[in-house]
Amino acid sequence: MRGGPILGAVLAGGRSSRFGSDKAMAMLGGKTLLDHAIAGLTPHVAEVVICGRTGGLADRPHPDMGPLGGLNAALHHALSHGFTGVLTTGCDMPHYPDALPAALIGDKAAILHGQQLLGWWPATLAFELDAHLGEENNRSIYGWLDRIGARIVEMPDLVLPNINRPEDLARL
Repeated sequence: MRGGPILGAVLAGGRSSRFGSDKAMAMLGGKTLLDHAIAGLTPHVAEVVICGRTGGLADRPHPDMGPLGGLNAALHHALSHGFTGVLTTGCDMPHYPDALPAALIGDKAAILHGQQLLGWWPATLAFELDAHLGEENNRSIYGWLDRIGARIVEMPDLVLPNINRPEDLARL
């Protein structure tokens, strides 16, 4: 799986209901959380796309599909543009560890333990995700991970901020 160009995708289509406003546009150190997420992925990929918001890739197969809709859009973009796979992060992840891509990228999909949006997804999974989203299920990312037998990468010394509420952001 190594060797081809990699697409970076920021999954930014959530409703930010616990945050109370558009979390992607919240400011941290003079930059939006979305800008931090883009900056974190950029050194590791050939191109970065934003999924699930105006100006980016639309959720696939239709809007409001949650993280899997954004991932599906990124996988299809990767497949049709010659990318080997997709590294993902959430728009609320202002730090992207430099060691993470090497730990994630492989023949199978992988996520960081406890951070299911920090993942590696071979582009060849695009049609499998189409099938998954077309079936009766709750579109849980955990169900998708089970279906494809994704690896769970352990990095116990890595502590990443979890920004769900304004007070989480204020603590940073």
